[in-house]
Amino acid sequence: MTAELVRGQNHPLTQTRLTIRISAGAPVLAGATLGDENGTVHGTGRVAHPGAPALPGVEVSRQAAAEHRLSVDLGALPEEVHRVDVFLALPAGAEAPSRFGAVAAPHTAVEGPDGTELACYTLTGLDSETAVLALELYRRQAAWKVRAVGQGYAAGLTALLAGQGLREAADLTAAVQEAAAHGPSGAVPTPPGPPSPQAAPARETSARAPQDTSATVPHDASAAAARETPAAAPYDIRPPGPADAPASGTAGPTPPFAAQPPEPAPPYDARSPYDAQASGTPPRDPGARIDYTHPGRRPQGTPAQASAPADDRPAQPVAGDAAGWSMEERLYNQVWGMFEDLARTTAAYRSAVEFADSRLETELDQALTDPRGRLGTAADAAREAAHARRTQLVDQARAVLDRDLAQLTAESEVVEPALPPAYARWDNPVWHGFRMPTEPPMALRLGDLHLPESVPLRIPMLVRLPLERGLWLDSGTAAASDGFPDSAELRHLAVEAAVALAARLLAVHPAGDFGVQVVDPAGAGAAAFAPLARTGVLAAPPATGAAGVTEVLERLTRRVDLVQMAVRGGAPESLPADVDPARQLLIVNDFPHGFDDRAVTRLRYLADEGPDVGVHLLLVADREDAAAYGPLLDPLWRSLMRLTPVPDDHFADPWVGHAWTYEPALVPAGSRIVHHVLTEVARALSEHR
Repeated sequence: MTAELVRGQNHPLTQTRLTIRISAGAPVLAGATLGDENGTVHGTGRVAHPGAPALPGVEVSRQAAAEHRLSVDLGALPEEVHRVDVFLALPAGAEAPSRFGAVAAPHTAVEGPDGTELACYTLTGLDSETAVLALELYRRQAAWKVRAVGQGYAAGLTALLAGQGLREAADLTAAVQEAAAHGPSGAVPTPPGPPSPQAAPARETSARAPQDTSATVPHDASAAAARETPAAAPYDIRPPGPADAPASGTAGPTPPFAAQPPEPAPPYDARSPYDAQASGTPPRDPGARIDYTHPGRRPQGTPAQASAPADDRPAQPVAGDAAGWSMEERLYNQVWGMFEDLARTTAAYRSAVEFADSRLETELDQALTDPRGRLGTAADAAREAAHARRTQLVDQARAVLDRDLAQLTAESEVVEPALPPAYARWDNPVWHGFRMPTEPPMALRLGDLHLPESVPLRIPMLVRLPLERGLWLDSGTAAASDGFPDSAELRHLAVEAAVALAARLLAVHPAGDFGVQVVDPAGAGAAAFAPLARTGVLAAPPATGAAGVTEVLERLTRRVDLVQMAVRGGAPESLPADVDPARQLLIVNDFPHGFDDRAVTRLRYLADEGPDVGVHLLLVADREDAAAYGPLLDPLWRSLMRLTPVPDDHFADPWVGHAWTYEPALVPAGSRIVHHVLTEVARALSEHR
């Protein structure tokens, strides 16, 4: 049965030798890029186009045409290739259409060697785009899948190729257009395979031009951000992507919502919301069963054979089942894979519910437009049938979500106990056997993240080290939930969270590589800072009063200036003896109490220039307390990553714009684990000195 994909939906591939058929309403160029596991294309030699139509495992047409047949042999691809992206572009020339919105929606179909259609996708919703990523074949844990992408670029093929990491995008685009203009003929033969009586009808069906359903509906804000072009979000935790934003109206992936192909669109075009949302480089497939088998435990064979256990049940998850050179890197990548999976399967569920509601509303409106059907048993039956279809769609989507949540929960239960101290919760047994490391970690856990649909499942919130941004623990009532109305309690919790974070940073760095300094002008956090002071991990007691604030800020500002000059002069080791070369974390409590205008200016300077030379800021403050400064401090707040001492749903991920609930990494009540860890840090510091 053919899987009729919608934008963002995935489908497993059971065969390695494929033909991709493309039908468009006008002549278009077709090509393919070969990318690594991150989607990066390493050089023009990894792009199949009319001027270079044949690459290992891929062959494309040699000129622009309304019909294309691309050959793909997944087994013949280089080992380092994990993604094959099929793109379409409008040819140059006065007679060519100026945008995809002016032609019928292109239709793509993936066929096996016998002509059996495995999956198809119609690229609806295009408008001003002149190039579009149509399909992506990608490898996930030795199994290949096809994904409907449909991401368009108004800036054309150059922007599309640049978005995949090609520096020679402009030159390659010119070469593609030139080759297509003078190319011989187009069609590429289908890879040989056993004949089948169904082959001819399948090919004939897929070649028919689909009905143009390119009208769009308003963009859903749930897909407001993308991995490729992340919008400015309070939690910008992924590597930045290309500067060119997709022109198809959005910048974020929209995942699938069911393992089964969607029902054909009814005459009133009640299309899935995927058609109205953008897609970026989307996820591993929540619509198909996730294979957690560790690569080293999989039986050898074809990707189709290794894609699932023989009993069709998901394999037992394994900690570190991800790419990476070390266990720490593999665990980091695995945690991010879990985050992405949860984001996408939740987005798929929400999109499915929105689609079901939209279709229900349209069907009810249709029933009311006919005066003969407004009353009587026929009208009641039509309404009941519409509600039943809506319930069925939602139930199917919820079943897929529940299945994926169960698999991710099982993976979390295996991964959490295996995390190193830098990634682990404070209640993890790894802290009881803690010893100072010899190398700093690659990332740090700042807390946990979850979504309303998956409250029991927590994903560790990891950020790369060294920190590129300062941190702000919001002690204001805006961060409080109904259970924490007391501002004094919030301030106390915020300082405790700051101490726990400082203890973690000290513990995961080698002795002497990281220091903590505290500014507490009014002494309001003396009780909370006591563990740091008693154990002797602070270089000096917490600074109090206006004079103490000035002295600490002057010293750190001087350090930043001297390190910057040493680095620019090419002599980073030539620092005065009184300058500590270790990275420093400055904790400022109750800002702006005790700060004059000069101190505020220095603090802003440290927030902007400090991270590059090893000075990091942790601000514990209520923004309302600094309201008298007006917009002067707005750049400071924007430069800091906002954390809260209580659960709060203020983080937006860069893909689909979910409002994630953040929970701080607090120490369990009554636990003395932080005292144990700080004592070990103090012992190591005394030996180091």
